[in-house]
Amino acid sequence: MTLEILVSEHLSGLRHGFFTRRGGASSGVFAGLNCGSGSSDQRDSVQINRARVAAAMEVSPDALVSVHQVHSADVVSIDSPLVERPRADAMVTNTPGLALSVLTADCQPVLFADTGAGVIGAAHAGWRGTLEGVLEATLDAMEALGARRADTVAIIGPAISQRAYEVGPEFFDDFMVEDPANVRFFANGEGDRLMFDLPGYGLHRLREAGVGLADWTRHCTHSDPDRFFSHRRATRANEADYGRLISAIRL
Repeated sequence: MTLEILVSEHLSGLRHGFFTRRGGASSGVFAGLNCGSGSSDQRDSVQINRARVAAAMEVSPDALVSVHQVHSADVVSIDSPLVERPRADAMVTNTPGLALSVLTADCQPVLFADTGAGVIGAAHAGWRGTLEGVLEATLDAMEALGARRADTVAIIGPAISQRAYEVGPEFFDDFMVEDPANVRFFANGEGDRLMFDLPGYGLHRLREAGVGLADWTRHCTHSDPDRFFSHRRATRANEADYGRLISAIRL
């Protein structure tokens, strides 16, 4: 099966993609394109999958750059392939030939570009990282390389949608402390449960930060098991582990 790569018309001038699980070498609960080296999948299968992604991005495997994601607001600026993965959740570069990549399985993968300035970014934005400011930090790091946020496009890829993202009252309280207006991103669920709109919140943070254009591909990872891995879906099914989707962008 060939790779399935979702793209955005707003990034049409750059090679980029939100890769689905289709077209990979993994099997079992990881069936398809699992690119998570931190998963319990067979190492050889993950390497094959990442090599296929690198080929699709037209870079060598070592130029498909990733970080050790820790749900933070930390960003690193990259100008060459990495020997070791730094602990961070976003990357920026103005170096042609490097493909910045992030892994997700319900969290938001966000690809950034100021094509005029020749600066790109990629962020892993779960609820914690988004709340702590990883999206704004990515824009700041891009500006340090010469980008202008008013000229920057930011696209959120496949992520868990509000109808599938049930949270508890303590989660809600964290967002109310940050800004009581965040109540708009929650809907009533059963009992004391609430439904959180992660992509809606991500778009809000991007637009408030002054990005030129922000959009979501409107794909829900939880509701489409044939195309996407989902941590929450795997947890509900009592599966031992889950695959990781990859999203990438290069100059």
